[in-house]
Amino acid sequence: LVIAGSARATTDVMPFKDEAQEQQFRQLTEQLRCPKCQNNSIADSNAMIATDMRRRVYDLMQEGKSRQEIIDYMVARYGHFVTYDPPLTPLTVLLWVLPLAAIVAGGWIIVARTRRRVRIRQDVLADAIPAAGPRAGVGVYLPGVVMALVVAAISYSQTGSYPQVRAWQQATAQTPGLLARALDPQAQPLNEEEMARLALGLRTRLQNDAGNVEGWLMLGRIGMVLGNAGTATGAYANAYRLDPKNSDAALGYAEALTRSSDPEDNRRGGELLRRLVSRDHTDIRVLSLYAFSAFEQQRFDEAVAAWEMMLKLLPAGDARRAVIERSIRLAQEK
Repeated sequence: LVIAGSARATTDVMPFKDEAQEQQFRQLTEQLRCPKCQNNSIADSNAMIATDMRRRVYDLMQEGKSRQEIIDYMVARYGHFVTYDPPLTPLTVLLWVLPLAAIVAGGWIIVARTRRRVRIRQDVLADAIPAAGPRAGVGVYLPGVVMALVVAAISYSQTGSYPQVRAWQQATAQTPGLLARALDPQAQPLNEEEMARLALGLRTRLQNDAGNVEGWLMLGRIGMVLGNAGTATGAYANAYRLDPKNSDAALGYAEALTRSSDPEDNRRGGELLRRLVSRDHTDIRVLSLYAFSAFEQQRFDEAVAAWEMMLKLLPAGDARRAVIERSIRLAQEK
């Protein structure tokens, strides 16, 4: 697996029903903020997550969702930050109030110190004032400056992103070593924390190599292992768009969709699996996933048919036959 290069993300190719739908798509993508870039809309961002969000907006539009339904979906998945007009919450209040509080507190301390200094000067001899004045200037302002810096530091530590940035830098630096271990069957397997760091590093590298199918596939597999549905679905979706004929990409994308908690994703995954079965009804992996998906969605006849096809393809002594036969009996009892 080679994940390198400087190619930029390709422009989205999305066929629209008419000009009005295309205009609605442009307006929506300009109104949604990229979670990674923060200052850019998803229409202007080349970030991977922005590409995924544009594709999801397009898919929801094709399904007939309204503008508000699409915005509500994005807010539910990514939070209120994706809109440029987030509601008033304790966090947004904190972000606005703390800087102002720092300025007010610092100013108050400066004024108080200045008044105190004036009172002291009135009690001393006039000839001592010139000598004390220049030396006292820094002392007067220093407490206010320190107070402002302390409040600003506390505000940043509570609401800033330094820990996340530091974790990202560490993950990026460790990616080559973690990737080598992941690809070496003789190496010590990665633990969950290491896989999470590898996923973060891969996402960063894929920003500059968005056409790397194998890179997206690996990120998708890691997402599945970590139980991160968003990462897995997005990565497999990119791999499938780049190479629809790649069986690993198609099957991985279908599995991620069928395991999603979103019923709409489950429906799309089922449709993709039906296409894969019609393309090749002898692929055990496809039949197994199709049967599982059909069973979960209570399409028991379809599940039984897929399992029976698997029994015809598996050799007589295969250990999987017993499991499949039990699954068939369970489905028939439903």
